[in-house]
Amino acid sequence: MTTIALNLQSVHERIARACAAAGRDVNEVTLLPVSKTFGPDAVQAAYNAGERAFGENYIQEAVEKQALLAALPIAWHCIGPIQSNKTRLVAAHFAWAQSVDRLKIAQRLSEQRPGSLPPLQVCIQVNIDGGPSKSGVAPGEALALARHVAELPRLALRGIMTIPEPAGDFDAQVAVHRRARALYDELRAAGLPLDTLSMGMTADLEAAIHAGSTMVRVGTAIFGTRPPRD
Repeated sequence: MTTIALNLQSVHERIARACAAAGRDVNEVTLLPVSKTFGPDAVQAAYNAGERAFGENYIQEAVEKQALLAALPIAWHCIGPIQSNKTRLVAAHFAWAQSVDRLKIAQRLSEQRPGSLPPLQVCIQVNIDGGPSKSGVAPGEALALARHVAELPRLALRGIMTIPEPAGDFDAQVAVHRRARALYDELRAAGLPLDTLSMGMTADLEAAIHAGSTMVRVGTAIFGTRPPRD
């Protein structure tokens, strides 16, 4: 078994323990391996270990990686910032865009999604704790944006995604993730058919699952410390 396969096994065990501690069914939580800055060999190793979806932050890097792995039926998730000049690449090459934080970006993604592909699955990125270095719409503006996105013809609104600032301990992590869960519940109560609450990473996946996450995005615990970008 490869190192990546062993790491994946360990992460899945962490998820199972966290679900048990929270009284949740392990099938309620999806693992999204985050392969940014790692090459196609690393993705191939994780694929061989059973993973079928991967998250990427850097769009151009991801598109090049996708071309080298085109034979594999992978669902690629864009989880990094999406600029206007990159929407066409995201629309054409990804199954999911989890980092939609502006109506303009959503409109461009819908307009540029090829008709031969199914609708692009979308999460609204919310800056849940107001972190100054984080992208995302303010919580108070999320409902209006989500309603607009839900009406776009080539997008399928699935939920919200958050990347809060690091918190000091488990209780602090749970507290901020519960704010995201409360917003998610508010959007669902407003009639939006959401099923995805994407929150939690290597350092805080247990707290995120405790608070209700349905998808954790894990990179370092699977692939190791990221190599520097050129």
